[in-house]
Amino acid sequence: MSEENKDLGDKAEDAFDSAKEKASELGEKASEKFDDAKEAASDFADDAKKTANEFADSAKEAFSGAGGENKKVLAGVLAIIVGSLGVHKFILGYKKEGIILLVATVIGYATMCFVIGSFIVMATAIVGLIEGIIYLTKSDEEFYNTYQAGQKPWF
Repeated sequence: MSEENKDLGDKAEDAFDSAKEKASELGEKASEKFDDAKEAASDFADDAKKTANEFADSAKEAFSGAGGENKKVLAGVLAIIVGSLGVHKFILGYKKEGIILLVATVIGYATMCFVIGSFIVMATAIVGLIEGIIYLTKSDEEFYNTYQAGQKPWF
């Protein structure tokens, strides 16, 4: 039996050595795969950063005049809804013109018992409606050039 045990011991040692070699080979392969995965992740991160930077640059370029578009829609809608109060003028930065519309509307409401007050309120409302329609029908670039860059306060 000792001879049998010796053969089994030798076989076990051979199997152990073979398993060690296989484990070592698999470890090396896993290490290579890990390095490849690490490199791929690094490449992906670099590509993601590049794409994000390109997106940010194009967004900056696209939205450099975004204030014009946003102000166009906001000013146009407010001009149609509450144009007689001159809110759209304040949105565009025309304080003097906004105050003129607001004061005219307040005077119109104050003199509403007289016939003239109704006409004043109606006139300021019509001014707001016309300006709102004009704002919304202009292209973004034309609106920006006319009302924000060109500072054209009326119509």
